[in-house]
Amino acid sequence: MTDPRRAHDSSPPDDPDTGPAPEGASPSSSGDVPPPGPGAVSRPSPGSGFPPRPGGGQVDGPEGPEGGPQGPPVPVRVPLRLSPKVLLIDPVRMLPSLLLPLLGVLFVGGFSARSYGWAALGVVGTVVFAIIRWATFTYEIAGDRLETKRSLISRSVRTIPLERIRGVDVSTPPMHRLLGLAVLKIDTSASGGDEEAELDGVTLAEAERVKALLLRRAAPPEGHVREEAAAGPAERPIIRVPRRWLLYGPLSGAYLLTPFALAGGAVGLAFQWGDELGFGQDAAWQVGRWLWDRPYLLLIVAVLLVLAMPILGGLMYAVFNWGFVLKRRDGYLVAERGLINRRSVSLESERVRGYEIVDGLAERWARVVRVWAIVTGLGDSQTRGQLLPDVPRSVAIEVTREAVGPYEAALRRHPPVARNRRLFRAVFPWAVMALISAVAVWATGTMLWWIVLVVSLLLAGVGIPLGLDRYASLGHGYDGVRMAVRSGSLRRAQAVVERRAVVGWRLRQTWFQRRAGVLTLVAGVGAGKGGYEAIDVSESQGAGFPAEVTPEWLAPFLTPPAGDPPPAE
Repeated sequence: MTDPRRAHDSSPPDDPDTGPAPEGASPSSSGDVPPPGPGAVSRPSPGSGFPPRPGGGQVDGPEGPEGGPQGPPVPVRVPLRLSPKVLLIDPVRMLPSLLLPLLGVLFVGGFSARSYGWAALGVVGTVVFAIIRWATFTYEIAGDRLETKRSLISRSVRTIPLERIRGVDVSTPPMHRLLGLAVLKIDTSASGGDEEAELDGVTLAEAERVKALLLRRAAPPEGHVREEAAAGPAERPIIRVPRRWLLYGPLSGAYLLTPFALAGGAVGLAFQWGDELGFGQDAAWQVGRWLWDRPYLLLIVAVLLVLAMPILGGLMYAVFNWGFVLKRRDGYLVAERGLINRRSVSLESERVRGYEIVDGLAERWARVVRVWAIVTGLGDSQTRGQLLPDVPRSVAIEVTREAVGPYEAALRRHPPVARNRRLFRAVFPWAVMALISAVAVWATGTMLWWIVLVVSLLLAGVGIPLGLDRYASLGHGYDGVRMAVRSGSLRRAQAVVERRAVVGWRLRQTWFQRRAGVLTLVAGVGAGKGGYEAIDVSESQGAGFPAEVTPEWLAPFLTPPAGDPPPAE
């Protein structure tokens, strides 16, 4: 028999979005929705994140003394699983690690019926292991947290508060795309470069649903919501990179070493799998010696690899950046790219503190740049934070103006002594090498030292324009809202950071910098790399720039408090 006092003491459960119910509130005190009658079927809360349970989705509370409901229905948590289609992918992904053991079993068994049976048993074991992994992994969004559970041998539960989530990536590798699946990776403020959780094998619809639920707590401020609502729909494209701009890919140099990487991988494969493939490691060594005895063939191979650098590098660049789209969606910057593996990266706009524009010598000649976002709490920012691949500089300036914010000031030049330091470092080492080579040529007269002498003189000559370019690339500035620092030549980077992101300053000065009267000013930033340097600024610039950007920090040290007597003469 039910105790009447217990029926009257019950209170509604905490709502995940509105918080705990007020103390003393009765189940029907709200007046908006009457409690369901006997036999009524309730439905889950719209913000609960749980799918309806088959046949109703929730269970009514226990009956009171009159046979009526005791209180509002209590939601029944139904842990979710990955799509069963992922069982078609996991065994295939495990095959590379099983290939060598399976080949070893076949070779040792002499390709007999028994060896084939053991190999088949290994494949079946892989499938069984994949099924067990799928059956023992669940996930659910419970109120303000995400929970993933794995109960294979020991039970492991990982809980992630939604407020810590900084980004959610959705990617579709080739096999996943064929089956309509996706990989959802979650990055948090404490990930340290690795995703905090991964749902590998959910449907595309489920990936979008979970992504929306995980990011719903990170809504932008009210003013931003009104601004975006006035600007247009919730999703608004910022730029779609034309396919013809993919031709800029080889200029970045990021994928130019692809031919050498493929050749090195082929050589390593030959030495590692030579015995299993039937020709043995001795044969691979003999081929290498045969090529070494014919240096002209090695030269031809090297030339072919160099000629293939822009072609294969451009192809790899196009594969990774195909169909690049940057858009704004519900308070997030969303970057989508990829031909084989389509990837979508979401960056919370309120956590973007600036951007970094990068270009190399070849890119500068073509007037194209790449852009990365500077985001607080973002792991793997060099991959996840990319806002633009190689695009014309004018386009990058307009995109960053719209996506992050404009920078309206010119960069200030550094003192002439900074130019002398760059020229010295670019020329002096090769000049010393040329001097040593000249002495060796005078003493021995060998051809090798003549070659070293000529190469050293050429590099010393090239160092002069390189040093001048490195000096011209130095600069820093402030426009009242954002500060900027720039440095580098072979890879020139200009970081534009909001003033509010600066958390400290550091002055660094080496012995040579003290002799030259310059120093390095480091702006500590709670985002991106953590610090951005203005290299070889004068001592007056090193003291004045922090006072200009953050005057309130230095005011107590520069202005004596009111009422204090003036300092003694």
